[in-house]
Order: sequence, then structure tokens, then C-alpha cells
Amino acid sequence: MQLCKTWPISVCSWSFQKDIPEIASVMDALGVEHINLNISPAVAPGGEAYLEAVKSCNWKVSAGMMAFDYEDYSTLDAIKASGGIAPDAHWPASGEAFAKAAKITKELGSEYIACHVGFLDHTDEAYAKKFYDRVRYLGDASADAGVALLMETGQESADDLLRFVETLNHGSVFINFDPANMILYNKDEPISAFKKLAPWVKHVHIKDAIRTTVPGTWGNEVVWGEGEVNAFAFLKALEDAGYQGAVAVEREAGNQRVRDIATAVRRLKAY
Repeated sequence: MQLCKTWPISVCSWSFQKDIPEIASVMDALGVEHINLNISPAVAPGGEAYLEAVKSCNWKVSAGMMAFDYEDYSTLDAIKASGGIAPDAHWPASGEAFAKAAKITKELGSEYIACHVGFLDHTDEAYAKKFYDRVRYLGDASADAGVALLMETGQESADDLLRFVETLNHGSVFINFDPANMILYNKDEPISAFKKLAPWVKHVHIKDAIRTTVPGTWGNEVVWGEGEVNAFAFLKALEDAGYQGAVAVEREAGNQRVRDIATAVRRLKAY
């Protein structure tokens, strides 16, 4: 079968490291019309021009993505301290920015806005309460805008994330599943993790990685199909679970992004 007849193939806009017209050119060449769109530039000062450029492309936005400019991904410790809506120094401004992004996502016709909300920690009662309260705020803001929040996986185990979403039990909070993040953060096994979280998964990233051999350090991201995700088995797990959302190619490493994205799209279509 052709995968594109089963799940829409999308591409993460930030993976290209190019401006909107250049992304449009590559998307046309790939024959892909769905995009997982970075909404952050539209929220920033002067974001109107970015938004107009996006609208002119007539893409189908599989999901928006909200990131924050204070996040530091240089090390695992750095992103744990700076990630998402956890840092007190940036709250409530980060929540207010997310709410604006949710409204823009709806304006672009998408059902979902994804975000790395930050690290879960159920062992610290005060932190956990704060985190639940803030994600509930994001869920409420998403619902008010007419979209749903997708928490991106990877910073925690599947069991911990499942506990969180089941306890929160918010009708507008779901999951964007990234199999490679489970490896990059060295938190879980992608296929077993997906099976546990499948009822909550509304959007999937297509990304691959190799696990680190040095505890406390990042794993290595690689081209889709060349890492430890086990690409064919992962796609089969999606199929077996009856997954019906988009599959969005993400590439955040390497200096030949367009070629790597094209390889991933080709391999998805050949599944």
C-alpha cells in the first residue's frame, strides 16, 4: 500500500531551516501538502508577515508547534531546567504566548497545537502541582481557541506520561508521539511506549535516533530508517492501533536536511 493513502504525510517546517518561499518550493517538489508548522514566529513582533506568507502557500496544517526562545537544548540538564512552561521566570508570559499561538493555529485550519511543555516530575509534590495547573491552563486555552494541545513525548517514560494525561483528564490535552525522542532522552522503547499511549496519540513525528552509551548525554538523531526506532515495526504498530492522524517528518540534525527529509518521505510512501 501507499502510506499517503493511509496517513497524511506532513513535514515539520523548522526542519528545513529555510524561509517560507523556500519551504514551499521543496514541499512542491516532494509532493507534500501537509505541514507541521512552527507558530512561534507568528506570535513574535512582526509576525503578521510570517503569517501572510504561510497563508499564501495554502498548506494543510497537520498541527501547529509552539516553542519558546528561552529554551536551551545544549544538554539534557539545560533543557530540563529551561524547557516549556516549567520555568517560573517566564510564566505567565509563556502561557499567554501559547494562547495566542493556539488562536493562530485555529485560524490556519488545524485541530492541534503541539508543544514541549517541559519535564514531568511526580516525585516533587509542589512542582507536580504547578505543572498540572499550567498544563491545565494550556488545555483550557486550546479549548477556548477551538484546538487541542498535543504534549510532545520524550522527556519522560511512557508510564509517567500516561499517568499524567490520565490524572489530568482534560478533554483538550493529547499527545504528539515522537519515537526518536524516547531514544534521544534515553527514557523508553518507542514501540512499547506508543502502544501504551496510543489512545491519547493524535499526531506522530517521523524521526529516528541511536541511543547514547554515555548516561546523562543526548543520543544521536539519524535519518529515518537508519536508527533504533525500527521504522517498519513502528509503522506497523501505528497501523495495528488504528492510528488515523498525520505522520510528520522531523529532522533536527545534520547538514543535508532537505535530502534527509526527501529520503524519509520516500520511505514512508514505500511502506
